[in-house]
Amino acid sequence: MTEILFYHLTESTLEDALPGLLERSIGRGWRAVVQTGSEDRRDALDQHLWTFRDDSFLAHASDREAFPQEQPILLTTGDGNQNDAQIRFLVDGAEPPDLAGYERAVFLFDGHDTTQVEAARQHWKTMKSAGHAVTYWQQTADNRWERKA
Repeated sequence: MTEILFYHLTESTLEDALPGLLERSIGRGWRAVVQTGSEDRRDALDQHLWTFRDDSFLAHASDREAFPQEQPILLTTGDGNQNDAQIRFLVDGAEPPDLAGYERAVFLFDGHDTTQVEAARQHWKTMKSAGHAVTYWQQTADNRWERKA
């Protein structure tokens, strides 16, 4: 079964939290897919990942570019796994595809957005009833992740 993690953003934005999570995933030797809820968000994250820190960037591409299968990180609005990723990040209320082929899936949701919180609750119930190992993490005041469930 796929390990499912829910990350409740309460102190930082997606743009602040996602790069670190992607760096850790790549550090494990995994490929990653980031599924966004819209093309605009995909394109904004595409630009952000090149410049999020002065001394680093994350090699990536979006699904609108050539050779998606070669990318360590692929940004998409679709439900495919074109780069054979081991981990899938779902952001901005993106609807998850079948997650059985992944080692891990991460739902990142904005705790200040009622729609995203409600969607995360529904996904939690669905994933738990499907038999996945499900954990819930919330940000602390110092931007660390604390396991709550």
